[in-house]
Amino acid sequence: MVQLQDCLHATSEIMASAESLSKQPPITTARRSRLAVSMILLLLLLPLLSSAVELTFELPDNAKECFHEDIEMGVSTQLEFQVVTGGHYDVDVTVEGPGRDVLYREIKQQYGQFQFITKVQGTYQVCFSNEFSTFSHKLVYMDLQVGEEKPLPGVGEHQTAMTQMESSSLKVHENLNTVLDYQTHHRLQESKGRKRAEELNETVLYWAVGESIAIVGIALAQVLILKNFFGDKHTLRAG
Repeated sequence: MVQLQDCLHATSEIMASAESLSKQPPITTARRSRLAVSMILLLLLLPLLSSAVELTFELPDNAKECFHEDIEMGVSTQLEFQVVTGGHYDVDVTVEGPGRDVLYREIKQQYGQFQFITKVQGTYQVCFSNEFSTFSHKLVYMDLQVGEEKPLPGVGEHQTAMTQMESSSLKVHENLNTVLDYQTHHRLQESKGRKRAEELNETVLYWAVGESIAIVGIALAQVLILKNFFGDKHTLRAG
């Protein structure tokens, strides 16, 4: 919520900057067009600047999936995972270095987070195992962030202090990244909750059908028993 307030505050700063610019001497139409095109291109490039690997994949029963990433030495890396659907919502996770040395291992975890700094350059491996499950498929979310986010184009080329418009744009960019992260986690929680509700609904339906069949069967049995009680009895006589 604080980040959203910061985002709204940054947006209001942009509006204030625009109002202050409108009070300054008139800007030519060509300059306004170039400024608008630059802002649009900047917004379009924002999703392409992330250095994270984020995906959701299906992990079958008795299966193991591994992902590989080439990372330089001394790079901060963060792994985040969560089991969205399937079984008891658990999975085995292992992170190995270039020499197959185990950096992180968790058994039957529903979710987790692991952050480390690479000590050597090479190929790092992240594995998710569902080999302990005999029939449950899992849907797993993984987010692997390697290094810091790349700076926006042109930010490092500034020889002077940034203007209020540029500072506000950077603030909006940071807040939008936070909003995207919150949205991803909320979607995962919503999907997990919806799947649990569907499974509960299915279980209740099966139990209701079973109980209905049992009640009908018991009623028929009672009718037959009562019918036998009050039916005609034939006696056999020995001749």
